[in-house]
Amino acid sequence: MKFSMSWLREHLETDAPLDAITDALTDLGLEVDGVEDPAARLGGFTIARVIEAKQHPNADKLRLCRVEAWLNGPEQPSEEVQVVCGAPNARTGLVGVFARPGLHIPGTGVDLKPGVIRGEASNGMLCSERELELSDAHDGIIELPADAPLGVRYIDYAGMNDPVIEVAITPNRPDALGV
Repeated sequence: MKFSMSWLREHLETDAPLDAITDALTDLGLEVDGVEDPAARLGGFTIARVIEAKQHPNADKLRLCRVEAWLNGPEQPSEEVQVVCGAPNARTGLVGVFARPGLHIPGTGVDLKPGVIRGEASNGMLCSERELELSDAHDGIIELPADAPLGVRYIDYAGMNDPVIEVAITPNRPDALGV
């Protein structure tokens, strides 16, 4: 049986963290088979704005983007980073999803590192839906509304930060078959 944390919180008055809830379920004799926590996979991706996008001097299909990013959370000052981007929709003013160096990109299996692409530094990535494993769409980077809150985690903005707990129903607990 699977249920989300938001569903569980509708039925229980608790602010306990995910680990405490899974431990409590185990203590009750329920076997927690697994937890799918989007924050573990996508929690480091934040909302950022492209300050300027211009043609890469050494490549026809790449753009140099100056990105206003919050590398240390929305409470800290923003930093300007340069990103080399091959997306056709990369443009000045675009608000999208930013990956800082050190993050694992789930759709590619790559751990992002600062690099040099065709002679220009790239210190992050503007992400497509496929790179975040949200869909197969890879025709450009994710475009968010201009009023999206800059610096916040993308999963919080998109309402995707809801862990799902899977509980195995053992033969000695038929009472756990119904909700």
